[in-house]
Amino acid sequence: MTADERQSRIPGFSAWTTRRWLRVGAAVSLVVLALLGTVGAWVLGRTQTISDDLVNVRSPALTVAIRLEAAVLNQETGIRGYGLTGMPQFITPYEQGLTEQEASLAELRGLLRDDRAGLDDLKTVQDAVTEWQEKVARPVAAAPAGSPSPIATRQAEEGKEAFDDVRAALSDQQEQLLADRERARDDLMDTMVLRNWVFSAIAAVIAALTILIFEGLRRGINTPLERLGADARAVAGGDFKHPITPTGPADLRHLGHEIDFMRQRLLRELALSEDTRLRLDAQAADLQRSNAELEQFAYVASHDLQEPLRKVSSFTQLLQRRYGGQLDSRADQYIDFAVDGANRMQTLINDLLDFSRVGRLHNAHQDVDLDKVLERTLSELSVGIEEAGAEITHDPLPALVADPTQMGMLWQNLISNAVKFRRPGEAPKIHVTAERDGELWRFTVTDNGIGIAPEYGDKVFVIFQRLHTKDTYTGSGIGLAMCKKIVEFHGGTIGIDPEYRDGARIVFTLAPRPPESPAPSAVPEAVRADAEPAR
Repeated sequence: MTADERQSRIPGFSAWTTRRWLRVGAAVSLVVLALLGTVGAWVLGRTQTISDDLVNVRSPALTVAIRLEAAVLNQETGIRGYGLTGMPQFITPYEQGLTEQEASLAELRGLLRDDRAGLDDLKTVQDAVTEWQEKVARPVAAAPAGSPSPIATRQAEEGKEAFDDVRAALSDQQEQLLADRERARDDLMDTMVLRNWVFSAIAAVIAALTILIFEGLRRGINTPLERLGADARAVAGGDFKHPITPTGPADLRHLGHEIDFMRQRLLRELALSEDTRLRLDAQAADLQRSNAELEQFAYVASHDLQEPLRKVSSFTQLLQRRYGGQLDSRADQYIDFAVDGANRMQTLINDLLDFSRVGRLHNAHQDVDLDKVLERTLSELSVGIEEAGAEITHDPLPALVADPTQMGMLWQNLISNAVKFRRPGEAPKIHVTAERDGELWRFTVTDNGIGIAPEYGDKVFVIFQRLHTKDTYTGSGIGLAMCKKIVEFHGGTIGIDPEYRDGARIVFTLAPRPPESPAPSAVPEAVRADAEPAR
């Protein structure tokens, strides 16, 4: 049975969260440590109290009692010598003994102030000494000096008995003080042993609590998290059918359920996405096949259209040359319409072919110096530039990995448009810039022409979208659409700067390297070669 199963069988504990387990564990540990600390403090206090009593009361009291006995003995020796000889020098020890007696009695009273039995013993000693002094010491000391005292001779036996009482009282007092000191010493030793046991128990309990805490954390948190992590890693490794087993406290089990719910949701989404992917693959295959067929159809159709169109154009031009002026004006007008329509139709077909070839036939990526490409384009457009009197300048342009043919088509369309859409009576001024913009290169082509209104900023890049009639400005309306396709094929974007009002400013970006190489065209080489003469 696992720890989680045992926990789940304990009523009420299965709903406990990690925070609650930690709070309860910390509270219990603090209570146990507080109790042990209280016991330890009491033992330390008890040891200090007994030690102070032994050092500051019992031992000094015994020492003072011995000094008191010595003082009384000095008195007895002095009185006995004075009584037998009458010599005054024997009074000095007696008087010193009295002084030492008073000092010892006062010190003993201070030391034994909290000891009722000790004070009683001290009173017994004091009473015995007082009785001896009144019966023997004082009368003998009051006798005149120079001769033996008759009082000492008469009361020798009585004085001996009185002093024996003093000796007995002093002996009893010292024995009692010695017994008290020994008892205090025994109590101190017992208390020190108890102290050692208590602190050993505290250390053992702290070690046990530490082990319990770490074991509880391991079983209650670390092990469930490791198991949850192992299940999550199994799922992340691709085994999405691997179940997440919730273990541990309530919050960790809830987390496990949530992760397992997420796994099931991902499993459903993956199943759905797999079905979608299979359908998309099938549709992509169909679309690729359809595109290949459309490309083949476009080449064949353009080739088939070019031949009859050339015949129509040739014969209408022959009609115009041979019968021009021989028919009425309306017939000449009709012939002009037919010639113009055939020529425009041929131009549209050629432009469409060029548009379709972008990214398909023109896909030879190599290092391209845009300065040289622009100079070559300006050379090709030199006749139109000279006729318009255009002034074209440019900043240093970078070198990129791109298709050189497409770069030439890009500059040709942008420069020719800037020259074409000039203001009447004003020479075109065109400037090309290039600067680094993050990982891309940002280019601008600025002119002083008629400009493009902001609302037409997107429309001008749609194929065949024209803002002017063909009589005002010639063209098929495919130039900027081709520029857009070329720029996007090279990983960039193109647009009109709406803030510029003194003409038109085309802004586009190009990547230093193309994002990916497009797949080659699926059109057969034979069809492609057959269609080439239609250009």
